[in-house]
Amino acid sequence: MTTLVVPPLDDRPWPTLGPALCDFLEERAVFGPGSLKGQPAVIDDEKRSIIYRAYEVYPRGHEFAGRRRFRRVAVSLRKGTAKTELGAWVAYLELHPESPVRCDGFDQWGRPVGRPVRNPYIPMMAYTEEQVEELAYGALYTVVTEGPDADLFDAGLDRIIRLDERGRADGKAEALANSPAARDGARTTFQDFDETHRMHLPRQVDSYETMMANLDKRPLDDPWSLEHTTAGQLGQGSVAENTHIEAEQIAAGLIEDPELFYLHRFAGPGHDLTSVEGRIEAIREATGPLGEYGPGQFRGIARQWNRPKADKKYLERVWLNRWETGEAQAFDLARWAKPHEQGGLARAGAELRPGALVAAGFDGARFRDSTAIVLTDIRTGLQQQWACWERPADLDPNAEWEVPEDEVTDAWAEIRRRFRLWKAYCDPPHWTETVGAWEARWPDQFEEWWTNRRRPMAEAIRAYTEAMDSRQVTHTDDPTFNRHIGNAGKDLINLWDDDGKQLYILKKLHPTRKFDVAMAGCLSWRARLDALKKGALKQRETYVPKRLR
Repeated sequence: MTTLVVPPLDDRPWPTLGPALCDFLEERAVFGPGSLKGQPAVIDDEKRSIIYRAYEVYPRGHEFAGRRRFRRVAVSLRKGTAKTELGAWVAYLELHPESPVRCDGFDQWGRPVGRPVRNPYIPMMAYTEEQVEELAYGALYTVVTEGPDADLFDAGLDRIIRLDERGRADGKAEALANSPAARDGARTTFQDFDETHRMHLPRQVDSYETMMANLDKRPLDDPWSLEHTTAGQLGQGSVAENTHIEAEQIAAGLIEDPELFYLHRFAGPGHDLTSVEGRIEAIREATGPLGEYGPGQFRGIARQWNRPKADKKYLERVWLNRWETGEAQAFDLARWAKPHEQGGLARAGAELRPGALVAAGFDGARFRDSTAIVLTDIRTGLQQQWACWERPADLDPNAEWEVPEDEVTDAWAEIRRRFRLWKAYCDPPHWTETVGAWEARWPDQFEEWWTNRRRPMAEAIRAYTEAMDSRQVTHTDDPTFNRHIGNAGKDLINLWDDDGKQLYILKKLHPTRKFDVAMAGCLSWRARLDALKKGALKQRETYVPKRLR
């Protein structure tokens, strides 16, 4: 199963209120709308694990002992996996007058003991007013009114009021859609956002930001938020997209001290989507441990691709939960990341041997994004990311940042000391004067290679992808290199190769996704091919006389 989990599971589990809450749900809650409506809730392993992580608390003895570990929780699962019902159950826990959702101390074994929230306020947001009753709030309404504790609530179509022992209002959950101003003074204890991939209009994003700001108004009640969604369209700027990109940046180490727990389960690359069986396996992977809800469900979903006018990109997005479709990516990330001994290109633990004859590629922006150097062993085709400078993701957009020129120059000096550098192909924009200085300092080893030349660039990319397909190129399995390879998208151009295939150059799949290491790798490979063409390996080896006996 392919997942992005941020932060990853710890070797030693954190204290959590999860076990008691799952027991509470199975005792006091029911299923929402659907085939199991009104039947006692059953928490499957996937949702149980999510609830456990969502309710982790700092351990006894910590300065924040008992406080929630995560201020924000976001879950991204494929269409049809009861994400909305999960949101409703969590809202039910947060609203119920007896649910142990906040830590009230620890028992003798150091396990947290829970208590209910005092006077909870729970806004539940959907992307349109028409959808409010059909999404999480509507599911919560069913859970409340059909469950065994219905007498503890006064439930209406737009708000559910919790009643105290004297029948007075003691907190509420209410449905919202696109109304940030109305919620400006709200004192939130928990908030739910459903189908956040659909929240991409400015007023919807503003509403989300306003509601997030409200979490600071009741610090004693340890407020938090839950988002649940399916993958959306990259570039739309939706709430889900912003959260997904943030999680990727946290996983890459570009954001420090995060308060987000994020789970994204999807079908990884490498599936054959041209066949029904291949699509079934992809759907199975995107579904995870839940499996089919009924016999033949996966096959029925897979057959949707067979319709003549089927929107395959949409199907790939919602049923495989992929943010980027295979057609959009420039390189085959599955082949790239797969271990070499299993037929892939990754050689973990490998490194360039000292004194090797190498070709280099250099690309990047000086004041934004990133800058990278990639080396290729001309004899073996092994690539290694030598250096990468990336602008921190959590840096203020208006803050000044610059790749340190002296560090880059020192990196080249170190490369020349350790290896025999045949030539470095450098994309000069933003570095024109610096590249000129390197050329003057090390004549014949540096060459300007402009990536804005469409035909040469497209041909270089084609050669790079052909090397991947034939496994001529391998790499040292650097996480940053791998990430940049996956971030590179196709920008089709009006040029075709001799086989009639349309050529493309590289572009970002998303404005915040950097791919400069991938571009440097492509330039480094182009330099290697030129070195072989010019007979670099045929040069006479240095002769060292040996003493004869």
